[in-house]
Amino acid sequence: MAALLCCGYACKPAIKETGAQVKFFDIKEYFQHETTRLTKPNHEVNKSVDHNGDKESKKVKISNWARELNLFTESDINKPAWSKSYTVDSTATNITYKAKYPELKTRYITICRENGKVTAIEIENDTQNILYNTTEKLTYLPGTFYQIEKMQHVKVMGGNSYKIKGEF
Repeated sequence: MAALLCCGYACKPAIKETGAQVKFFDIKEYFQHETTRLTKPNHEVNKSVDHNGDKESKKVKISNWARELNLFTESDINKPAWSKSYTVDSTATNITYKAKYPELKTRYITICRENGKVTAIEIENDTQNILYNTTEKLTYLPGTFYQIEKMQHVKVMGGNSYKIKGEF
């Protein structure tokens, strides 16, 4: 899927908390704008949920887009301490950030653009500790769909998999 994703982001606004310049694509700001944009029309979304193979799908109105897209927003890598923690690979149509260190939760972000507009965002997060391992694959195509795939293995309890997809 990463091969399908393509884009870059030129703006480098200041980080509000510290006044420092944003080094990478501002995921947090982007999804704040998307939350505002998606809240206004209040249209229905075809939402499907798959939990360990149990599937359900229905049309719903999302009342809190900030909560719905929270995993995307939390994948922000623009912390001043992380300014040298990601490699950047960019072309005219895409930019990919890859974590240099295994302890970083956000492993990679790929952002695609066409004609100056974001067309896709793909994120992979990974958390490992002595109690559990969690992997998240997040995909967002503005105006088309968002998808959250999460695999979690808790040492004593076993594994869980979730897949949430919302189609606009």
